[in-house]
Amino acid sequence: MAAPPPPEPALPAGGYVWTPEFSPQGPVLIVIGLAEQRAYVYRNGVRIGASAVSTGRPGYETPTGVFSILEKRREHYSNLYDDAPMPFMQRLTWDGLALHAGALPGRPASHGCVRLPYGFAERLFGITSRGMTVAIVDRIATPTVVSPGLFATAAAAPPAGTAFTWTPERSPQGPLAIVLSTRDREVVVLRNAVEIGRAPVTLEDGALTQPRAYVLLAGPAPGTSAMFPDRPALRWLELSFGDGPRAAGDGLHEAVARGHLRVDGAFARVVYDALVPGTTLLVTDEPIRAVATSKLTVLEADVPPEPQD
Repeated sequence: MAAPPPPEPALPAGGYVWTPEFSPQGPVLIVIGLAEQRAYVYRNGVRIGASAVSTGRPGYETPTGVFSILEKRREHYSNLYDDAPMPFMQRLTWDGLALHAGALPGRPASHGCVRLPYGFAERLFGITSRGMTVAIVDRIATPTVVSPGLFATAAAAPPAGTAFTWTPERSPQGPLAIVLSTRDREVVVLRNAVEIGRAPVTLEDGALTQPRAYVLLAGPAPGTSAMFPDRPALRWLELSFGDGPRAAGDGLHEAVARGHLRVDGAFARVVYDALVPGTTLLVTDEPIRAVATSKLTVLEADVPPEPQD
C-alpha cells in the first residue's frame, strides 16, 4: 500500500519537493497552474512532487490544455534565442511549447515554455515517457479519484443512421487518449495520436457544462463494472479546469448514472478492453477537430519547429 501523500509543501523561491517513495509505481500526471506558478506531479493518483515554475510572460502566454509529451531531449538548445540552453526538454507541441530547466525569477518570464528548477527538471525527466499527460490549467484544483462511468454503466444504441468505427490495428499499442466533445456529441479514441475509434453519444442539453480530464490509474476499484459484470471497476484521477469549483452533479459519472449521457454498448466494450493505466479521457466543449489538433497534439509528418523557451 502506498504511503499517504505529504502535506501541502511550503516552497522556497524557485524551490521544489520530490517524494517519489509515496507512490513508487503507476501512471504519471503533471499539472501546471498558471495562477499559482506551480507544477504538481501525481503518480497513480498520489502527489509525489511540487515545484515553482515560470511560464510565459505577457505577450507570450503559456496556453492551457491537456497535452501529451511528444519528444524528450536531455540536452537541447533554442534555435530562436541565441542557442539558449534548455536542459531536460520535454516537448508538448510542435509549435514551441515545452517543459525544461531554466531561470525562475518568481514570475512568468519565458517565451511560452514552462521553466522548472534544474534538479526538479532532471528528476521529472527520469520518470516521464512519451505519450503521457501534462495538463496546463488557469488555476489548480486538487484532483480526486473517481469512477467516471462512461464505460461502466448501461448504454444505449447509437442515434438512427449512425454507427461507430473501431480500427485498433492502425496503432496497436500504447495508452489511449479519448476525447468527448459535448459540442459535437461525439467521442474519438486516439492511440499514439492516431485515430482508432469514433462513436456518437447521446447527451442531454445542460449536462457536462465544465471541461475536465481523467487519467486511468493502475489497479481496479472495488467491485465490478456495472455494465460488464465480468470486468473490474476502474479508478480514474479527475482534474477540473477553470477558476471556479465544479457544479454539483456535473461530473461524468453523474451524467451517465442519470442517463444524460449514453454511448453504444458494443463501442464501450471494445474501448474498455483497450484501456491501460495512463489513458487520458478529456471532456470538452470544443469541436473534435480543434481538440485533436491542439489540446491533444497530433504528430505531424513534417519536420517540426523547435521549442522557443
